[in-house]
Amino acid sequence: MELCVALDLPTKEENLALIEKIKAHDVWLKVGLRSYIRDGEEFLKSIKKINPDFKIFLDLKLYDIPNTMADAAESIMGLDVDMFNVHASAGKRAMKTVMNRLEKYEKRPIVLAVTALTSFAEDEFSAVYDSDIATKADQFAQDSLEAGLDGVVCSVFESDSIKQITNDKFMTLTPGIRPFGEDAGDQKRVADVAFAKEARVDFIVVGRPIYQSENPSEIVAKILKQF
Repeated sequence: MELCVALDLPTKEENLALIEKIKAHDVWLKVGLRSYIRDGEEFLKSIKKINPDFKIFLDLKLYDIPNTMADAAESIMGLDVDMFNVHASAGKRAMKTVMNRLEKYEKRPIVLAVTALTSFAEDEFSAVYDSDIATKADQFAQDSLEAGLDGVVCSVFESDSIKQITNDKFMTLTPGIRPFGEDAGDQKRVADVAFAKEARVDFIVVGRPIYQSENPSEIVAKILKQF
């Protein structure tokens, strides 16, 4: 299991200050929609300047018609990131189009598909997808596997089932991790590190518990110790 730190602070300067504080740790850094729209490619370059060994997860959740998603994925190839994601609900054809477009590259980032956002409660998800979360997440994972992706983004509660219907190498990345029992915030389906380990999660994403701490490096070390 690996730790992915969410860079969700209000400004680029605050995010860079956080990165400086945790630069000694072997972790991934998640650059989300707000940070990328605001700070762009230069922010990604700034991360690598602080520590070139940092691995970057570009969390943009691509969702569009197949060709546009593939165009965007190909553009991401020029950003020197190590992982990015798409929405599984864009459909199997769209995901296959993305992966087919990336075949010509000798080395590509890890590509994951978002199943059910961890902000969804069951009734909210059902209103959109006309299905319960567990059933649909399994279906999305199977579609993603057949489309050639490397894994999915899901909650810890779906991870083990997804591993069972795909394979052990098919990755799961889980947001909504509260390592020390912190408040769930805007997430609905949260759990701790021990639960994530039991669910065979490959990547956990942690944000607020780290960046709201007075000593982020200490919190990162405590989380990694639980691995």
